[in-house]
Amino acid sequence: MNDRGTRVLRLDALARVEGEAALHLRVEGDTVAETRLRIYEPPRFFESFLTGRGHTEPPDITARICGICPVAYQMSACRAIEDACGVTVDGPLADLRRLLYCGEWIESHALHIYLLHAPDFLGRADVVELARDQRAAVERGLRIKQTGNAILEQLGGRPIHPVNVRIGGFYRTPAPDELRPLAERLRQARDDALETVRWVAAFDFPDAMCDHDLFALRDPGRYAIDSGTPAVVSAQGQGPALREFPLPDFEQHVQEGQVPHSTALTATLDGRRYLTGPLARYAINGRWLHPVAAEAARDAGLGDPETGAVCDNPFRSIVVRAVEVVQAIEEALRIIDAYEPPPRPAVEVPPRRGAGAGATEAPRGLLYHRYVLTEDGTITEARIIPPTAQNQTAIEEDVRKAVQARLETAGPAADDEELTLLCERAIRNHDPCISCAAHFLDVTVERL
Repeated sequence: MNDRGTRVLRLDALARVEGEAALHLRVEGDTVAETRLRIYEPPRFFESFLTGRGHTEPPDITARICGICPVAYQMSACRAIEDACGVTVDGPLADLRRLLYCGEWIESHALHIYLLHAPDFLGRADVVELARDQRAAVERGLRIKQTGNAILEQLGGRPIHPVNVRIGGFYRTPAPDELRPLAERLRQARDDALETVRWVAAFDFPDAMCDHDLFALRDPGRYAIDSGTPAVVSAQGQGPALREFPLPDFEQHVQEGQVPHSTALTATLDGRRYLTGPLARYAINGRWLHPVAAEAARDAGLGDPETGAVCDNPFRSIVVRAVEVVQAIEEALRIIDAYEPPPRPAVEVPPRRGAGAGATEAPRGLLYHRYVLTEDGTITEARIIPPTAQNQTAIEEDVRKAVQARLETAGPAADDEELTLLCERAIRNHDPCISCAAHFLDVTVERL
């Protein structure tokens, strides 16, 4: 407290998120007057790196954007380049791509649930402390993550920054007997995943509601992972319940902008704040969950996904992620069971002049790529819009509402340490990948 009555709180680093950023809160009396999520990592210039490169290079280059979700960048890049070149990858090659993506969902969600997010609900500083009295739970999470990593290693060549993905497919595709050991591990992981849903559903969740539009791909007949049409569920009472638009129109609806306090761009959807990620996917695609995952969702109190249930409490996103692990496991098992090797590991993707867009569902939300090519396949323009950058303003609003609610309840009794922990929890609800967005946490709270 200084002599002018202004209290400043600082938290040098936010644990259990990927990347670095700062949060600035200005509190006037019992009102949160300003919330700024300041992403201060240097811009990474991947779009510039891609300019001038050949059309076959984006999958390998963009995979380096993130060590947690490299497959998302590879798949979005492949879809955009193939779109520009007029090529469609289908059949067993498309199934193998979806299987690889399932592996990433499994490992990334397990990492977030057990190592990053669960300690918030159980009053532990980190997973090491959590493991001291819940060792079996932590070991369960590690088994699930290892299963996802095994899929990435089998199909991608290694679990981090896979090297077997290429435009048109893969450099090498597996024989059926190479996938059978994965099926055995997945069946064991399914039991662990269902227990995970039950475990997280029993956590104590604060009352909260996000009032953002929800944005995700929609893939009728199946839960969107590696393809789909952009779809929006409007915030309650603020527009049509569901609307779609073609992927080529993405940048007409999603507008990026720069704010002074962040090196990451922010975005609006038709001029409004919005959220992408598990809550959005569940609202838009829940009716197409595998029956086992749908039953787990109902038992966990998420409502009936077959009737279009919406989970609007951001603190319960951990439950939705757990359900999505079950979904990814069931989908992976389905693909392995039906797998027949393709006649060749990749289809040819000859270059041509044009532009193409691709979007897939990274674990953290919708990831969009667009490339413009010359006749020989040289990239002249690249556009990448990652989910965390899209979610930045929604995260700021969720933090503001959480702190405001606490101030209204506790007033001056809400001390700096309590508010800092609350801010961290509100941010970790969205599992931000800050490095992807530009790159938590310095927290500054001003009390006037």
